[in-house]
Amino acid sequence: MAGRQAPQATWHRASPAPVVLVSGPERLLASRAVERITAAMRARGEIEVSRLDAGAYSRGSLAAATSPSLFAEPGLVVVEALEAMNDDFLQDALAYAANPDPECVVVMQHAGGNRGKRLLDTLRSGGAPEYTCPAIKRDAELVDFATAEFERAGRPAPARAVRALVDAIGEDVAEIAAACAQLVSDVDGPIDEGVIARYYGTRVNATGFAVADAAIAGRSAEAIALVRHALSTGTDPVPLVAALASKLRTLIKVGAARGRGLDLRALGIQPWQEERARRDLRRWDADTLALAVQAVAQADAEIKGASRAPGFALERAVRIVADLAS
Repeated sequence: MAGRQAPQATWHRASPAPVVLVSGPERLLASRAVERITAAMRARGEIEVSRLDAGAYSRGSLAAATSPSLFAEPGLVVVEALEAMNDDFLQDALAYAANPDPECVVVMQHAGGNRGKRLLDTLRSGGAPEYTCPAIKRDAELVDFATAEFERAGRPAPARAVRALVDAIGEDVAEIAAACAQLVSDVDGPIDEGVIARYYGTRVNATGFAVADAAIAGRSAEAIALVRHALSTGTDPVPLVAALASKLRTLIKVGAARGRGLDLRALGIQPWQEERARRDLRRWDADTLALAVQAVAQADAEIKGASRAPGFALERAVRIVADLAS
């Protein structure tokens, strides 16, 4: 119906319709929306799949792709890069949207931006279903994504295990998804912190930042246990103290930027790091941060040759930091 806004939905609800709009910058989610539509169509029988690039489009290609196939198989046409569409595609798409083939499914993917607004407005006002794929960048969003991955697979994981996985993998959404899929496939029992450590504990920063996170949060017993376990399994203390120093530097940068309008990205701080730092800063002030930096600097010097007991130096620094945060 003209003038009616198409109802918004999330990518995991995507289903076939004569014209479907998949919008948003997260390409992994967009591909999954297309996969869901494709799977739903194939469940009904054989389909013919075509792909078009809206940015390199040639006049008439959409009409050719949506024409009935020789063997009368239902057609699925996936049009990518609407955000880079050329004028030929815009004209053909507007004409097609006014009279779509009910026997064909056309999925149009738009990653964001203003280009193609006329077509998007036409699709939305015409009632085409829209499935959104928002960017996943903030720390909380990454954790929520990983949690949902396990839940959709029927293998929910404890919050601390999910937290450990995200810390180990980082902010690459596709890599997080692949890690979740691997764990679901390979692990028969519960997917807990021990499993995450076994699969991903060898990543360069995973153990170090687990120690740092516990210390910065004031969880002294946990931090010390992690340090002792790491050292007993042959982990070099240098990256452990480096991770702790890195976390403290992030807190100092984020704390100093408050109210000053500083660009944290220019300082190497990603949005998810800023979010976590602001949460951690509730336990810290300028004085305690200064004392923590001094303790870590002393440990760093001792570990690199000023002491014959680097493990003790590291444990002492971790304990001081955790006590300052508690």
